[in-house]
Amino acid sequence: MSDSDVVIRVEGLGKKYALHHETSERYTALRDVVARQAKAAGRLLNPFTLAGQLRRAQREAAQERAGSEEEFWALKDVSFEIRRGERVGIIGRNGAGKSTLLKILSRITEPSTGRVEIRGRVASLLEVGTGFHPELTGRENIYLNGAILGMTRREIRAKFDEIVDFAEVEKFLDTPVKRYSSGMYVRLAFAVAAHLEPEILVVDEVLAVGDASFQKKCLGKMEDVADREGRTVLFVSHQMSAIQTLCARGIFLHQGTVFCSGEMSRVISNYLHYGVASTGRSDISQLPRSGNGEAKFYSVYAVDKQGIESNAFELGSPLRFCFEIYSDRPIGGLSVGFSIHDQTGQSIAVVYSDFDNKTFDLIGGGKSEKVIAKIDAAPLAPGRYSLDVRMTRRGAEVDWPKGSVCKFDVVDAPFYANPGAMAGQKSLLCVKPEWSIDGSQQLQSRA
Repeated sequence: MSDSDVVIRVEGLGKKYALHHETSERYTALRDVVARQAKAAGRLLNPFTLAGQLRRAQREAAQERAGSEEEFWALKDVSFEIRRGERVGIIGRNGAGKSTLLKILSRITEPSTGRVEIRGRVASLLEVGTGFHPELTGRENIYLNGAILGMTRREIRAKFDEIVDFAEVEKFLDTPVKRYSSGMYVRLAFAVAAHLEPEILVVDEVLAVGDASFQKKCLGKMEDVADREGRTVLFVSHQMSAIQTLCARGIFLHQGTVFCSGEMSRVISNYLHYGVASTGRSDISQLPRSGNGEAKFYSVYAVDKQGIESNAFELGSPLRFCFEIYSDRPIGGLSVGFSIHDQTGQSIAVVYSDFDNKTFDLIGGGKSEKVIAKIDAAPLAPGRYSLDVRMTRRGAEVDWPKGSVCKFDVVDAPFYANPGAMAGQKSLLCVKPEWSIDGSQQLQSRA
């Protein structure tokens, strides 16, 4: 592609904020000066003296505040190019600078350093209610948003029915939007932004407010405007499945800088691997727990196939959980159990060792002993997971920490013969069955 295909060029972009730290005395009021003077026995309360002391105290407080200011760079030296028709996902932890970047691209805020070149109209959907007047009706806000985007009344009227149909708010079209729910706000705002033909569509995490069916509808629309109409889409989300489905290219922001960019699945993999510092072992001692305490979990962690502690595992790779348990005295017949939960807290699997008639005996003496649960090929789909544990003995509860004791990521890796097989698919498990006809003849693979 030629240089003329570049619709967004960002060079050395930076955004600086001044952080004010509170001091022990937030401000000085006249009553404080009066009180201090009153405590000085035998002195007259001269109002002119008081006024001078107040001004002096305020100057000192201002100097103290100036000394407590700190520079914070929300973005620093960010550079990239986006071409016409690209669907680009921007990911990163909270506070990485994603929303600040979108606000600069949407011309809501000015950068402190660097420059941004944008070719074309930008429609932004950054937060619920952005660009809407609460006192105006849905109908009036459609025309207002269109005018802000530079559309003529005729152009807006030509798209009006499509917008209303997509947003599914026809019944409330002549109701002031201040009476809309957050979901209705988002439906109408997205419909306006997507249908009024901006060259660049910028969408923040705001779609998470909508229900699942509308999110799917929005993702389909963004894909359609990029592929069929050649418009550019910038999409910020913490839902890796959604962003991988929609976007072919990604940018990973970390602490205000571009950590990496490129093909979306590779960027997500880097993000998940980099994010494992926030996962791993939890401090079990701080969790509330129940049970008779005859034995207790000391530590729980995951290791890879080499036996090295890890918090990131490739799709389909072996997975081993290590349970360090201690007791003050010898005890036998312990059943160790665990449950795996996805990032929403939904339980995916629950298993106890005595499901397979396996129990464990501990030597005791206050030393920890290790129980290992091995899964040859974890069928978990890419995503973030957590582990809860529980220990029983002959049906009695021994130890049950109430909360997650271990967190880990499953990252995308070659699993199926067709590398694009998972595109657009959402699931919690990845299974690879043996295919055959009537169970007697294995199907031939196709090159």
